[in-house]
Amino acid sequence: MRRIDLFCKLVGPLVIAFVDGASTTVAVFAVLGMTAGSVFVEYFTIQAVYLAVPALQSTNQPLDSSAGQPSNSIDSVRNQLHAVGSTLAFYFTHSAFLPSFSLALLYFTVLSFSGQMVAYLLAIGLDSPQIGLLRLLSTVLELSATCLAPMVMNKIGPVRAGIWFVNWQIICVATAVGLLWTDVRPLYASIALVAGVIASRVGLWGFDLSAQIIVQEGWTACERTLTRNQEVEPDHRGSFSALEASFQNAFELLAFASTIVFPKPEQFRYPAVISAVAVASAGVLYALFVRQRRGHLLHASPCLTGKKFKVRSRIERGAGWHELPQWDEEESRSQERQNLPSEASGVRRT
Repeated sequence: MRRIDLFCKLVGPLVIAFVDGASTTVAVFAVLGMTAGSVFVEYFTIQAVYLAVPALQSTNQPLDSSAGQPSNSIDSVRNQLHAVGSTLAFYFTHSAFLPSFSLALLYFTVLSFSGQMVAYLLAIGLDSPQIGLLRLLSTVLELSATCLAPMVMNKIGPVRAGIWFVNWQIICVATAVGLLWTDVRPLYASIALVAGVIASRVGLWGFDLSAQIIVQEGWTACERTLTRNQEVEPDHRGSFSALEASFQNAFELLAFASTIVFPKPEQFRYPAVISAVAVASAGVLYALFVRQRRGHLLHASPCLTGKKFKVRSRIERGAGWHELPQWDEEESRSQERQNLPSEASGVRRT
């Protein structure tokens, strides 16, 4: 479902960009026709879901007799504020808050092929067909992320996959934005910016899928077991997702506000820096989540730490752990000098 959603969101603007390159009038009527035609499809699918889920067809419970009486407006406002406060408190204290808020924070960016960056590319001399080709390349990489992310998550788990994807995005965005502040010619810096943005889309959508898996399905802290754990309770999933979407929209509005404050093309590097800071902040928040879940961010080699380590049984996977003896490097060297067999020779070094 997520892949279908991304496909429609990415391919639609791409097709319109190519049509707009040929004729703006045709592009306007094409958007009008698709919007009008999609209404019937939406009504049909809504009806299909309504008929397929019996719970949606159940009647509401009868209201209390006091519900029909007029209530005090002050009490009504107080109750509404209390409900909003309770929902916010639930969201901020939930175990899935950090990955959800990290994903929402990534919407605070102008480094995508949206209106702000397209206007900047047009201002530096690119035309609509060229921007359409760049958007095509970006779309191909973004769609490839929807195929790459499930494979990576199946290999190392969604928690570790998320930290890898968001780090990739940070590296690409930081490199691209950094060149805007150097003495490189503006044209070359803009080319590097576009290349970095295109490459970062793999990390963006890979992290998006990883975070959604964590929020919607939930996973245990250790990716070795990959045991599912109900993350957001079904009764609160709607309010949790609604708050996440609200923060996404709020950060997106802030991204537009940044270009209002810095409207000139030569000032685009300031919103770009703000976007890079937002991406880095999302990475820090998600790193805190990974640290809470797994207890560490990186695996330290037992050969380097000198501690006991555990390996999975090759015969019975998931049935337990085999503890191996500690590797004593000094003892091994002394035995090698004496030309004696090492007792630890059966221990595999990593």
